[in-house]
Amino acid sequence: MALSEADVTSALQNLPGWAYNDGAITKTYALPSYAAGLAFASAVGIVAEGLNHHPDMTIGYKKVTVLFTTHDDGNVVTDKDIEAATRIEALQFPRE
Repeated sequence: MALSEADVTSALQNLPGWAYNDGAITKTYALPSYAAGLAFASAVGIVAEGLNHHPDMTIGYKKVTVLFTTHDDGNVVTDKDIEAATRIEALQFPRE
């Protein structure tokens, strides 16, 4: 079920750096190297696989952008997206 904009905004207060835009939540992570970005993206993939909820990711030089929306519910933000973002925030990775 889609979260209201107020619910998403409230949830993002506990997720520093995450933003809400066009029915999705997103964050770009700055990492110390390209290799660290690849490792981080792989860890995000493992979290996503465990939740059976997969983000769109862009891997660049020393950065990874993660975007979540719930496709099954019509490309809106749901509790699934917030849970996935929360678990990703808990990953221990060096950040720039």
